[in-house]
Amino acid sequence: QVQLVESGGGLVQAGGSLRLSCGASGRTFSMYSMGWFRQPPGKEREFVAGISWMGGGIGYGDSVKGRFTISGDNAKNTVYLQMNSLKAEDTAVYYCAASRMGIPRTSVGDYDYWGQGIQVTVSS
Repeated sequence: QVQLVESGGGLVQAGGSLRLSCGASGRTFSMYSMGWFRQPPGKEREFVAGISWMGGGIGYGDSVKGRFTISGDNAKNTVYLQMNSLKAEDTAVYYCAASRMGIPRTSVGDYDYWGQGIQVTVSS
């Protein structure tokens, strides 16, 4: 099993920035990529960003390209999401996820472990 814990969420004004962190523990050797998803109120969970620990690159959802940056520290089993130029439509519960696939995937079903989620609210 892998446990994921998100931190860094909260309330921010439009145009501001937040940095989310996700720490992993447990059988982390089984994880080859990690990602961030978000679920706005009343909507489906959507892919935000993903990063591979196996040299498989980085990927972003279209709505966050140029504003969000994913990074990670494999030695610390931690992944970060730097969110800049936040908009009201970025308001959502953000989830950290881990996958046994080596290339970042965009589908919820491709991830094996999930954090509990953390609220990000952007006021306009």
